[in-house]
Amino acid sequence: MKLVLLAEDEYGNAEILSLLLEAEGFRVACASNGRVALELLAGEKPAVILTDFMMPHVTGGELGQAVRANPLLEDIPIVVMSGTHEKVVRESFTDYDAFVEKPYAADSLLQLVAHFSVHGRAQQAAGGTGAAGPKLDASLQRFLRGLKV
Repeated sequence: MKLVLLAEDEYGNAEILSLLLEAEGFRVACASNGRVALELLAGEKPAVILTDFMMPHVTGGELGQAVRANPLLEDIPIVVMSGTHEKVVRESFTDYDAFVEKPYAADSLLQLVAHFSVHGRAQQAAGGTGAAGPKLDASLQRFLRGLKV
């Protein structure tokens, strides 16, 4: 079973999303903020990082920057979730693989995590950056647009 690192400071959201991911066959490591997520990354490398953007101590953006700066972790797909507009997220962190605006459709988010757990950051190899990057393949771009409800 592939590991998903879930960084989410809202306990209820983390609990529900963990249960959904586990029902889809993923193992889930939960972190209540980016600092705890970084500590968990010292153990096992996850297939995907799913992170809230606005968290105490270390934000999702700061978590993403730390992951991208580490050669051992830089290839992990990062999905940023937030109730704030993507423009705000991009002011501090742009090298994520997908942005999902809250509230989101759970089944679509699960499909996105499944996609990245299988394909990794392969679509980024040609130099694309972030969810808005032009190098994402067309089918993934359509899928990501469908997540914005």
